Amino acid sequence: MAFDDTGIRTVTRRAMGAEMLDAETELALARAWRNAGDEKALHRLVNAYMRLAISMASKYRRYGAPMPDLIQEAGVGLMKAAEKFDPDRGVRFSTYAVWWIKASIQDYVMRNWSMVRTGSTSSQKSLFFNLRRVRARLEREAVASGEVLDGHRLRELIAEEVGVPLRDVEMMDARLAGSDFSLNAQQAGEEGREWMETLEDEGPQAAETVPRNEDIARVRGWLADALASLNKRERMIVVERKLRDEPRTLESLGNELGLSKERIRQLEAQALVKLRRRLESVTGPAAEMLATA
Repeated sequence: MAFDDTGIRTVTRRAMGAEMLDAETELALARAWRNAGDEKALHRLVNAYMRLAISMASKYRRYGAPMPDLIQEAGVGLMKAAEKFDPDRGVRFSTYAVWWIKASIQDYVMRNWSMVRTGSTSSQKSLFFNLRRVRARLEREAVASGEVLDGHRLRELIAEEVGVPLRDVEMMDARLAGSDFSLNAQQAGEEGREWMETLEDEGPQAAETVPRNEDIARVRGWLADALASLNKRERMIVVERKLRDEPRTLESLGNELGLSKERIRQLEAQALVKLRRRLESVTGPAAEMLATA
């Protein structure tokens, strides 16, 4: 559920006012949820640590993500932690939950940083959240020591510091330094051609749509023929009850035809049996389509 500013304040206020759990109570709640599926215990456990989730979410605001979305993702991570937590491991739930909350928030930030996915491997994630901080520290240290670092040497040091390949640093550096481009922008050297024209159409292709459209037309013909086999009253009931966007009620049809609701129901069932028998001889792909419609 999406939060507005008022919703954020409400959630934050409730989280700050939630109980503080001691280790014994936390353990009992976690076991009640794991062993007995006690939802009240789960609710109490999650609420007690929602303040932790909100606190962690606030640290990622600098990446430009809306705070309501960050809180929701933090909550998702907290719920995952509660689902997977093993109370017999001897670890506090808060210690375990931190990893899941952080992972959920970071995945969301990376998914929404750019229209083009930034990456999801462990090295890419580490770079995304540490590159600028490590770069700034290395530059400060170089200035303090009087050393001059060119771009290539700086990226080599970053790779050593973070423990990732140099090519990953170069790729992430380029992505974070760039920006999203409009798909309506024209390509260089291609007169009048936009980038949009180079994207593959993910919709159904002619090889798929043509046979399907033929099958749909065939099915419609079979249905029309089957309906024609019904008498006028049966056909009216089937059309009004099964083929309208907003089907009519048994009562409204009964009032119009001067029959009881039960009689309308019987006539409807009788007409559907006739239709089914009429269509039983249908074979081929269109018949399968009709059977699953």
